[in-house]
Amino acid sequence: MEYRQLGRSGLKVSAITMGTMTFGGVGWAKTVGDLGVADARRLVDLCVDAGVNLIDTADAYSQGVCEEILGEILGGPRRSGVLIATKARFPMGDGPNDSGLSRQHLIAACEASLKRMKTDVIDLYQVHEWDGLTPLEETMEALDTLVRQGKVRYIGCSNFSGWHIMKALGVSERDRLQRFVSQQIHYTLESRDAENELVPISIDQGLGILVWSPLAGGLLSGKHRRDQGAPEGTRQFAGWTEPPIRDENRLWSIVETLVAIAGERGVSAAQVALAWLLGRKGVTSVIIGGRTEAQFKDNLAAAQLKLSDEERRRLDQVSQPWLQYPYWHQRNTANDRLGEADLSLIAPYLNGA
Repeated sequence: MEYRQLGRSGLKVSAITMGTMTFGGVGWAKTVGDLGVADARRLVDLCVDAGVNLIDTADAYSQGVCEEILGEILGGPRRSGVLIATKARFPMGDGPNDSGLSRQHLIAACEASLKRMKTDVIDLYQVHEWDGLTPLEETMEALDTLVRQGKVRYIGCSNFSGWHIMKALGVSERDRLQRFVSQQIHYTLESRDAENELVPISIDQGLGILVWSPLAGGLLSGKHRRDQGAPEGTRQFAGWTEPPIRDENRLWSIVETLVAIAGERGVSAAQVALAWLLGRKGVTSVIIGGRTEAQFKDNLAAAQLKLSDEERRRLDQVSQPWLQYPYWHQRNTANDRLGEADLSLIAPYLNGA
């Protein structure tokens, strides 16, 4: 297993992170999975034995049951050497202060997560989504308080836009508060929107990137093919709608390229999709999830798969989106003075694409 520095922090995390949304099966999460303690323990053991040192969860997964299951598994000696990342923001009750990024909710949510997971500290505490009603000064001060109290070691964000992140980093710098070390984002061969702002910001500002749903909810696993219905037992078969697919023809062209490369290499399409991400500029770790040992074993093997330049070119070409404004204008008129962060997006388009 490869270990990579998480942003500007001194923390090293495995290139593969274990996702746990399949634990619990309460409410909306039942569509994803409903694993109990025994099955979840086997999967955690499998990942940790493979070198995974970061496990990602959230209080909203099965309304806290996912965290409780992790607490049963990781409580005691098993906790040593394993980093836990969790998140807060979404409703955890019916009260007016049971959601959001207010000081009230964040501190209460953190303390509840600590109790459910039977631990004294959360290694990476992430705000799960933007809150446009709470001042960022309040949110960042609350996160800073949790770090200084020893309840949290590092902080990150998830699903923020570019200006949200930059404003938060500005508040941290101005007020000398803890700053985000990472962002958790959706980024796949099918959905490369993050390359417009989020990836360049990570490169420029020193944020680690953790990728959620790197197989697009299973759409890039090779199980889904053109002109076929969703296979029984998959999220899509159960009505899962993330991520949104705007161009089905493009999706299936990407899948066909994945399957072709996988066949040439004797590996799965999922491994090729994950290996592509692991080689992208700025990406620290990809979060894998699943319901079975076979799924995890297959995905874990992606950490050892190195794609050739030609294979990457094929994948880049079939998935390359249109260059949006102002980037096409910068390509045309500013390409003599582009920095590393700019080039992470614009470089592939400099030949007129």
